[in-house]
Amino acid sequence: MTFVNKIIFLLLVNVVNLFPQEFLSEQLRIADSLFTSEKYFDAITEYKRLLFFDSTKQFSHEANFKIGLAYKEGNKLSDAIKYFALAEMSANNPEQFFESKIYQVRTNILRRSTSRAEKILDELENDNRFTEHQREIKYWRAWNKLFSDKWEEAHHIFKQINETELAELCLNTHNKFYSVDFAKYSSMILPGLGQIYTGEYLNGLLSLAWNIFSGYLTINAFNEERIFDGIVTANFLWFRFYRGNFQNAENFAKEKNLLIKNETLSILQNDFMGLKP
Repeated sequence: MTFVNKIIFLLLVNVVNLFPQEFLSEQLRIADSLFTSEKYFDAITEYKRLLFFDSTKQFSHEANFKIGLAYKEGNKLSDAIKYFALAEMSANNPEQFFESKIYQVRTNILRRSTSRAEKILDELENDNRFTEHQREIKYWRAWNKLFSDKWEEAHHIFKQINETELAELCLNTHNKFYSVDFAKYSSMILPGLGQIYTGEYLNGLLSLAWNIFSGYLTINAFNEERIFDGIVTANFLWFRFYRGNFQNAENFAKEKNLLIKNETLSILQNDFMGLKP
């Protein structure tokens, strides 16, 4: 710290000592103004300055909570979680505690820490102080199910709390999904069937043709007592096409499901006007 910086620091300390409430209130106003102007990282600096000088901790919850919000807006999700947890610990009443916890849930949903979000929701649901918040808890639980790829479960919870738009969107998404197991195992029974099921008709027909052709070569070699040729053809041609056939079917189903899921998430991000994580 330079000499000038030391002087400035000592002056600030003296101002705080002489006019503690006025200084802290003004510092909060500056930080809030930056936050409202969406200058989030500048606001974080000012909120942290407020925390440094606030020896009585009277602004601890508000400053930590706003820092968490600013980090969340800046997509610094791990930092946001840290400050929401500090806001929780410095909460002055159950409502502040609940809000801090819910924002931990929302941030964990965004960073795909869905098991952690579920645990926090369970804690809130079982806390007698928050019986009036059960609908809100279920709302975020449904979002957490959605981000866990449990679309049918999300549908049931949204339906239960009369969130019709979200319930229908989740159900429609669930109904569009391809069964990965069916795609895989149907191709084990009939090569190419899984690809055809996922809409990859040409790939499915080619897979069926190659399996028939390589199978014919293998069986023909054994029938003509060309045992070595039959073993080589079976191992390096037929089994290769057969194994690749059901692996491709499984991958096609997963890829199609990912496209369906991303399409729905895009709708939620751009078109859904309700409360989002």
